[in-house]
Amino acid sequence: MTPESNTSLPKTCPTCGTRLSENATRCLVCGRTFTTSTKKVSESPVQSPKLPELKVSLPAAIGLIVVILGLGAALIFVILQSTGRVTTPTETPTVTTTPTLTLTPSPTLEPTLGPTATLEPPLEYVVKDGDYCSSIALAYGVSINSIVTLNNLPTDCGTLSIGQTLLIPRPTPTATSQPTATLSAAEATEQACGTVSYTVQANDTLSSISANYNISVDSIKNFNGLTSDIVYEGLVLNLPLCERRPTQGPTPTATLPPPYNAPSLLLPADGVVISNVNESIALQWSSVGTLRENEFYAVTVEDVTAGSGKKVVEYTTETKFIVPTSLRPLDNTYHIFRWYVVAVRQTGTTSEGQAEYTVYGTVSAFRVFAWSGTTSTVTQTP
Repeated sequence: MTPESNTSLPKTCPTCGTRLSENATRCLVCGRTFTTSTKKVSESPVQSPKLPELKVSLPAAIGLIVVILGLGAALIFVILQSTGRVTTPTETPTVTTTPTLTLTPSPTLEPTLGPTATLEPPLEYVVKDGDYCSSIALAYGVSINSIVTLNNLPTDCGTLSIGQTLLIPRPTPTATSQPTATLSAAEATEQACGTVSYTVQANDTLSSISANYNISVDSIKNFNGLTSDIVYEGLVLNLPLCERRPTQGPTPTATLPPPYNAPSLLLPADGVVISNVNESIALQWSSVGTLRENEFYAVTVEDVTAGSGKKVVEYTTETKFIVPTSLRPLDNTYHIFRWYVVAVRQTGTTSEGQAEYTVYGTVSAFRVFAWSGTTSTVTQTP
C-alpha cells in the first residue's frame, strides 16, 4: 500500500486522524461531517481621494492676501457707489496766503512837562501911596528883579513915585513835579532801620547773638522770618539795630527811627521880603504820605531877630498853615523869621490834659522870610 503524500491530503479528521482531501466534506472512516470553513478575506480600507496640495512661500501668501483684500474693498466700494451711499469727494484747492510783514513804528517816549507855557503881555500897575517894589512883587507873585529889569529901574528899586505906571511881568508857570512813591509806615520803618549782617559761627546760638548785640530774640526772628530758635553755622542774619533794647540810663525807652521823609517846603520862597500888607502869610509844603489818625505836621515859626524870642508851634493834618498875626513885628524894622515842618505822632497826654507828641519823621529844610510891621521903612531884600 502506497502512503499518501502530504501534498494531496492536506486535511486531517479531528476524530479519527484520517487524512482527507482539502475539499472533503465527510470522513470516510468514522463518517464525521465537516463544515465548510470560510476564509476571511481581509479587506483593504477604503481611502478617500486626496485634495490637491498647493505649497506657497510666506511673502507670496502675504501678497496674495493683500490682493484679495484689495479686490474685496474695491468690490464693496463699487457696490456702495452704485447705491448712492458713497460719493467721490471733490478736491478743493488750498489757498495759501503769504503773510505780509508790516513794520509799525514804535511810539517815541518823550517826557511830559505839562502844558506849554504861553507868554502873555505884562500887566500895567499904577503906583499908589505906600507902595514898594517888594510889596508889588509879592502881590503879583513875581521877583523884585523882574520888575526892575522890565522897567529899567535902579537896582535898589527905591525911586517910585505916586502915579507912576509899572509893567508887571506875568508869573512864569512852573512844571508840577511828579508825585514820588510814598512808602507805607512799615516799609519806611524797615528802610530807615539800620541793619548789620552777621554770619552764624560754630557754637553760636540765637540767645548768644541776642546778648552780644542787645537785640531781643523775637526781634531777630521776626526780622529774618525764622520760625524756630535753631540757627546753623554759615546762616546770614540781618540784625535790626533800631530794635536794640534800651540801655540803663536816663532814657528807658528805645528811640524809633523816623518812618516819614522830610516835607518839601513850597511857599513862600526862601528869603522873600513881606511888608505890612493886608494879605495873610500862608506857609505851604508837600505831603509825606497818608497820615494816621494820631499823626500830624508840626509847624514851627520863630522870630530869630535878636531880642524878640517869639516862637509858635502848631499841629495840623493839612499841608498849609496861616502865620498868626500875633507874630507880626510892631517896630519899624524888618524881622527875620525861620520856619520848618516835621511829621509827629501823638504818644499821650500830660496830667494837665495837653497832648504829647514824638517826632516821627525827618525835619524839613529851613526857610526864612523878612516881615515888617510898618510901611515907613524902605524895603530891602535880606
